[in-house]
Amino acid sequence: MTKTVLITGCSSGFGLAAVGLFADEGWNVVATVRRLEDGAPFAGRDNVLVARLDVQDPATIEAAIQAGIDRFGGIDALINNAGFGLFGVFEGTSPEKVREQFDVNVFGLMETTRAILPHFRANRSGVVVNITSGAGVFGLPMSSLYNASKFAVEGFSEALSYELEPLGVRVKLVEPGGVLATKFGQRVGAEAAQTTAPEDYAPIIAAGETLFEGLRAVRRGATPADVARVMLEACMDRTDRLRWVATDDIKPLVALRREAGEDVYWAEMRKAFALKG
Repeated sequence: MTKTVLITGCSSGFGLAAVGLFADEGWNVVATVRRLEDGAPFAGRDNVLVARLDVQDPATIEAAIQAGIDRFGGIDALINNAGFGLFGVFEGTSPEKVREQFDVNVFGLMETTRAILPHFRANRSGVVVNITSGAGVFGLPMSSLYNASKFAVEGFSEALSYELEPLGVRVKLVEPGGVLATKFGQRVGAEAAQTTAPEDYAPIIAAGETLFEGLRAVRRGATPADVARVMLEACMDRTDRLRWVATDDIKPLVALRREAGEDVYWAEMRKAFALKG
């Protein structure tokens, strides 16, 4: 039988690529966007339903899920892809932006998951794929809030997997690194421009920006299509595997964090990232 996936954040980047890939692979796709006009790239595809979904608006979440069920008869997979990143020192970020970071990346993801679980439980089947980041595995300078939101999703997903596995519902984590051909970096830059940090942080901010510019210059990042392929693999996986590292650029740091031991990890990270004032 044809499977159906609902994907959040489909107007660009990973979500946009995932809609095309899943549809090409024969899935029905509920492609959700905050503005319906952003669904124009999917017009004319019989197996794609464009639905409005803003993860900060619970009513749109419920409506999009119901629209997908009504159109395709059910939903088999949820990909929580919507999100954005804040870049800058914590003290220079407004409380309003802190809340927005968590409203979108954490609470919106949770609300979307909560809304679809009754459907999955009724079917004793389903998969929740949460898109996190290398920033959900290791800390990075100038990224404390984005790190915090992605660390939260990692912990939530791991714990949730214990609760849902006996009900026939699987949880998966896809962890991409730096993919340059998306609008994510543009949003990060726009958000960073709105922060105002105390002058004491100026040398740290300058060093951090130089560090990340250097990383961007040498990065041979994956494409959104590569990450979408990992999403598809995770959705189709029938094992109890939880995590997929989706891009090669972060694999050395992920291995350092998860395999090298605490002392080795911190020695290497401080060498690479410690910023001196």
